[in-house]
Amino acid sequence: MEFELLDGLAPGERRELIAACIPRKFRRRDIVCHEGDPGDCLYLITSGRLIVRVTTPLGHTATLTILGPGDVFGEQALLSPDARRTATIVAVTDAETLTLSRDRLERLRTDHPQVERFLTSTLAAQVRRLSASVLEALYLPVETRVLRRLAHLARVYGDAGRLSHIRLTQEELASMAGTTRATANKVLRELEDQGVVRLGRGSVIVLDRIALERKAN
Repeated sequence: MEFELLDGLAPGERRELIAACIPRKFRRRDIVCHEGDPGDCLYLITSGRLIVRVTTPLGHTATLTILGPGDVFGEQALLSPDARRTATIVAVTDAETLTLSRDRLERLRTDHPQVERFLTSTLAAQVRRLSASVLEALYLPVETRVLRRLAHLARVYGDAGRLSHIRLTQEELASMAGTTRATANKVLRELEDQGVVRLGRGSVIVLDRIALERKAN
């Protein structure tokens, strides 16, 4: 598994960083971490898919996104010793990660100053994702947000082909887009009529990823 955030490291430094990680395996529905837990490590996903959920001010659970192979999470835990997890992460399929503890990262930073670039790139990528999410929420029509979330999920769940079987409910898709289930269902029904997706029980099958990407942009 290749991680874009490691591209700035020299081959030897990349190997040392990967070697410092501890492999972990999760079964479907396993909780990787709870919101509010102490944050003491960074996760690099090598296989499987993980869902990110947070608690809203009203006490409800909101689904933010799905992470897949090549994604990194938990970077905020490396900012300070008393950092707390900002979300609950649950495996929606069997998954494997590489876990890098704060202590091991600090040792790598001491021995290899270039590793600082990895940390900076990781945090910068998180800022870019958050900024893009805020701009979408403020300025894009809700239908476009649903299409973009669906297109993102199609990439996460997809392979080399054009078909993606997204095993999520319409309620979860609506939560990611910041809208209601009724609105998400309306968009999905229109896509189904156009032959872009097929709706199933608790899932969406994307039949034409190219057409979906075109509509989302």
